[in-house]
Amino acid sequence: MKDKRTVQAWCKRGLFALGMLATLTGADSLAGSSSTVDIKGFKFAPPALTVPLGTTVTWVNHDEETHTVTSMTGAFGSAGLSNKDMFSQTFVKPGTYEYQCRLHPYMKATVIVQ
Repeated sequence: MKDKRTVQAWCKRGLFALGMLATLTGADSLAGSSSTVDIKGFKFAPPALTVPLGTTVTWVNHDEETHTVTSMTGAFGSAGLSNKDMFSQTFVKPGTYEYQCRLHPYMKATVIVQ
């Protein structure tokens, strides 16, 4: 009888632990999402991206030419990105973030964080 109660207690603890793990993992996955901006043909695509707070945006350079991802206000900036290089930025404050390629200033785009 004692063994049966011990097994039941362990099962309850295990189920509780699994439930807590699922809850915490689910909360984390909802809090942080990701989006990608492609750099191709001397353009950022999409030119305007709206994301929820906490999103990590990753830029991927598909051009043979080097590009940067440089905030107009200095909020973030990458080094020169060669072909297939990536740069990521997590947005933790709401707002509109305009950016450009420092090497090709006509290349401009926006991330809107809500």
